[in-house]
Amino acid sequence: MKLPEGLGFAHPWLLLLLLALPLLALLQGGRGAAPAVVFSSLRPLHALGRPRRSRMGGWLTTLLLLALAPLIVALARPQMGKTITKVQASGIDIMLALDVSGSMIAEDFTIGGERASRLEVVKQVTQKFIEARPNDRIGIVCFAGRPYLVSPLTLDHDWLLQNLERVKLGLVEDGTAIGSAVASASNRLKEKDAKSRIVLLLTDGVSNAGKVSPATAAEAAKALGIKVYTIGAGTNGYAPVPVQDMFGRKVYRNMKVDVDEPTLMKIAELTNAKFYRATDTKTLTQIFDQIDKLEKSTVELSQYQQYRDLFPWFLASGFGLLALQLVLAITVGRRLP
Repeated sequence: MKLPEGLGFAHPWLLLLLLALPLLALLQGGRGAAPAVVFSSLRPLHALGRPRRSRMGGWLTTLLLLALAPLIVALARPQMGKTITKVQASGIDIMLALDVSGSMIAEDFTIGGERASRLEVVKQVTQKFIEARPNDRIGIVCFAGRPYLVSPLTLDHDWLLQNLERVKLGLVEDGTAIGSAVASASNRLKEKDAKSRIVLLLTDGVSNAGKVSPATAAEAAKALGIKVYTIGAGTNGYAPVPVQDMFGRKVYRNMKVDVDEPTLMKIAELTNAKFYRATDTKTLTQIFDQIDKLEKSTVELSQYQQYRDLFPWFLASGFGLLALQLVLAITVGRRLP
């Protein structure tokens, strides 16, 4: 039988005494109760009064054994406890800046061998990245023609992933505002108490919107001590984009891929970070793994246990049964002298 979670015994070996109870019951039952009065023959007593069958002696023995059981358990000192672990945050704050412009619908990536849009793959890889860093504060900014906040920095990664799941195309006007996205993400990392502050910028296009240029945003991030890792996503050359033909069927049209690699390289270089190029799902996954290894910090754990003794309850029940057995023994269960 599985013990309830958190239940344990300070002296579990004493529970072996419980094995003696069935043996005592067997010996007591085989021997029978000692006679109160010895006669050479019981025949003369048959005529005295009406015969009455009584099993009170058996019940008294059972009560005694039942009383011994909780007393033995009390000796083993049962405890209900829990282990409490306090985890200190790693001190690394991460803002994810994800491109959700119209070109992210291109299906030049795969999931499980099937075609998938860039956005679907980015969301899947990002989810794994978040799950692998439970002790970091992470936030998300998405951008197309302008940036918008998906989640501020948080350690509540369940809530963060719920918000990531709701990310989709078309929530803001189309375009690729790289500079504004870097500026918005950096603004969320202005607190200087973190050991390390980084932005992961992923885009598949060329900056063509926004009020802040990529160079200006990178200089501002550098001044704040923020690293901006940049990822250019998409195949080289042309990418298949799903469209509907005149019959409503899904067909693909090739679209030229334009990733502004020089700008992304410059942003990463200015902020003492790195630029990566992801042309397929495997490459993108490896990039996130590399960044995960680069930006690691030791996490401090403090662990302690809390226990609540339960043996008084077992003592009380054991002595209660003993008291009941004694009362019955000197009243209804009293034998002839």
